[in-house]
Amino acid sequence: MPTLRQVKKRIRSVISTRQITKAMEMVAAAKLRKAQMRLMQIRPYSEKLDQILISLAAASGGEITHPFFETREVKKQTLVLIASDRGLCGSFNSNLIGRAVGWLSDKEEDKVDLVLAGKKGHDFFKRRPWKIGGRFVDWSGNLDYGKARDMVDLLTNKFLSGETDEIRLIFTHFISTTRYKIVEAPYLPVEKPVLEEGKTVHLEYIFEPSPEAIFSDLMPRYALTKMTTALAESFASEHGTRMIAMGAATKNASEMIDNLTLQYNKARQAAITKELLDIVGGAEALRG
Repeated sequence: MPTLRQVKKRIRSVISTRQITKAMEMVAAAKLRKAQMRLMQIRPYSEKLDQILISLAAASGGEITHPFFETREVKKQTLVLIASDRGLCGSFNSNLIGRAVGWLSDKEEDKVDLVLAGKKGHDFFKRRPWKIGGRFVDWSGNLDYGKARDMVDLLTNKFLSGETDEIRLIFTHFISTTRYKIVEAPYLPVEKPVLEEGKTVHLEYIFEPSPEAIFSDLMPRYALTKMTTALAESFASEHGTRMIAMGAATKNASEMIDNLTLQYNKARQAAITKELLDIVGGAEALRG
């Protein structure tokens, strides 16, 4: 049975841990608010860009010749995994890595390469036989447009040069503070936009100088927007998950402190009772 000193030392240790987890919860909450604001700004832009692409494709008669739409026989694939740089966010990274491992399970090693965003994904796959074609770390849970642009340049160059025939993304879609959904989505080639059944485009476009020139300018922006949206979704999910995890850790620490305090009080009461019995026994022995 632990001594009073040992229990008291453990209580102090758990109190220190609770202070750390509480501080981390508050930091994650502040970062989550910023990430949500950034995401709410990006989402409408991304959705509007999709609508513009559909309208332009319909107005040009559906004839799109941009290389990003080129569908070819898939001989080599690239998987982009967006994880986090830091842990202490529950099952966030393990779920993402598990989804990536599941996707890779039926693939041949020499026909797939990985582009990894976040240290946790890189730390896992660097000890595996899969080829890592690019790594982007030290995001600190913040959207860095320079790194996002570097990622897009790497991926688009891979696709345009024929180094890879298909690029897919695995990331988390932010739903609420307590919920996210792991998404596996195509990145390149871009799926040719089509109008939903029953909808028509009522605007008549005059293309100047030509549809090809317009798509040449639009598609790099489209690729960058899709990547920044996926990163923003993932970072918001990460901060939300970390806030929940640290909140649960703080609650567990408080419960542990209560249990240890009760244990300390019981042990202290037992020690006092023992001392009283020794005093009373000694007094009775002197009297007898």
